[in-house]
Amino acid sequence: MNKIMGLLTMARRAGKLSLGMDMSKDACKNGISKGICIATDISAKSLKEIKFVCMSGNVPLYSLGMDMKSVGIELGKNVGIISVNDGGFMKKAKTYMKEIEIDNDMYN
Repeated sequence: MNKIMGLLTMARRAGKLSLGMDMSKDACKNGISKGICIATDISAKSLKEIKFVCMSGNVPLYSLGMDMKSVGIELGKNVGIISVNDGGFMKKAKTYMKEIEIDNDMYN
């Protein structure tokens, strides 16, 4: 967990993250998101919504493997959904996370 949070902290300082549902959705819709990372305890409704947004924008979805409180402690803001908006940061970050499969049939 420490490696991914260290990387996300650097990305935040560099201005390469969008934090929260609305900002992450905007990043996907505007084509700047390279990947979405989610906390383990986001609501089922939020998970379904962000999966749809990721599917629509062809953006990969990953689990951070930690809860919102832990993410908040590391990033200084309690969020469950984070968009990484830089290819280099995302390339490294995805090596520390598990990708979440999105069932396209669920939304058709």
